[in-house]
Amino acid sequence: MSVTDLTATTGRAPRVPDRDTAHRRHPARTGPARQHAVRRDPGQWPTVTDTKRVLAIVHTEVYGRRLLDLLPLLESELRVEVAFTIPPHAFNEGAERLLRALGAAVVPWETAVRTDYDLALAAGSQGMEQVRAPLIRISHGAGHLSLARVADGVRPGEGRGPGGLTGRRYLMWGGEVVPRAVALAHRDDLTELARWCPEALPAAEVVGDPCHDRIRASLPLRRRYRAALGLRRGRKLVLVTSTWGQRSAFNRLDALLPRLAELPRDTYRTALLVHPNVWSRYGHWQLRAWLAGCRRAGLHVLPPEADWRPPLIAADWIVGDYGSVTLYGAMTGAPILLNRFPHRDANPASPGVELALTAPALSPAHPLEAQLRYAAEEYRPEDYARIAARITSEPGRCHRNFRRLMYRVLGLGQPACPASTPPLPMPAPLDPAAAQGRFGSGDAEVSA
Repeated sequence: MSVTDLTATTGRAPRVPDRDTAHRRHPARTGPARQHAVRRDPGQWPTVTDTKRVLAIVHTEVYGRRLLDLLPLLESELRVEVAFTIPPHAFNEGAERLLRALGAAVVPWETAVRTDYDLALAAGSQGMEQVRAPLIRISHGAGHLSLARVADGVRPGEGRGPGGLTGRRYLMWGGEVVPRAVALAHRDDLTELARWCPEALPAAEVVGDPCHDRIRASLPLRRRYRAALGLRRGRKLVLVTSTWGQRSAFNRLDALLPRLAELPRDTYRTALLVHPNVWSRYGHWQLRAWLAGCRRAGLHVLPPEADWRPPLIAADWIVGDYGSVTLYGAMTGAPILLNRFPHRDANPASPGVELALTAPALSPAHPLEAQLRYAAEEYRPEDYARIAARITSEPGRCHRNFRRLMYRVLGLGQPACPASTPPLPMPAPLDPAAAQGRFGSGDAEVSA
């Protein structure tokens, strides 16, 4: 086994001296009136000492938000210090934007992989073999919906395993399992892991799904979310969701968006949720330019920094594709219409396939409002409850289970308080001007 492999699997390796230290002690100057900031070793001059060091590995905005559901478990914990780093990834722009807004201390990736940590957390696999810490690997979404992509190294004709946390290529490096612990959402994932990467079974632990639990804790606040969004009494919210990539609804959005204009604006509000990877790939200006006409026609485009879960809970209908957001929508009680579903690329063991066989498919041949009515009439709560139950086998217990796992790896005793799951905060209004005026005068929905 190479030093890299040994480091990835054990988190232990001799510290490599910083070859740039001498250079950084004498920064270049461009003139007597200007000085460049001195970049120093992040381990220098601590104020809080004797802490365990945790590295949060944020590849993309989506991965980072997944970690942010779990990092509050370390709040008020003076025994633990958390640093963030951004490994190379095609969608780094979203990660950088997220961490800037968070005000996080970001360690350059080149420094992070030369530094020992007591624990690392990651929702993605790129670069995990380079990290010098015991790693807990979590899933970045729900249900392991897709099969591994050919672009990820699957040869034509080769069996395609799952593209998520139970896939072999996302857990191993150099013939060794990299994570110290593989945090699974459902006990059924153990069966999939045994099939596709049995070497990782000793590291597997079923902890639950943090996003599922935040939604679950927030469902009683639905009317308050609708009021915060500025929805008048009797007005219906149609939420359109799209994941990223060529198989996503956004790739065919030109066929759907004009259909939304069919809906009477005095009865319906429409909102579009686009995966942050699309914003990261094309930039805010380009997406707003592409969607300018639809926005003028009344479509509200949710910004990537907005939490998508309160609008999901508030929606009366969800028009989605095969992404995790649509699957989480099965928890909310809203009828779902599927806009696109790539059956050829779907993981047959995922609950997404069952959702595709349950939710009606959007048809280009019929008026959209009639299809919304049909979906509501055909909605069977027990069918969607069965699908939602496949997201996690530990409902409401993820924070408790994950905190226990983290502290065990850290070698610390847990705090003497429950690991609670707080509800989601109130969202920003879809129409700020209207919310301050007409909706603020009592026309909006309010909590019972």
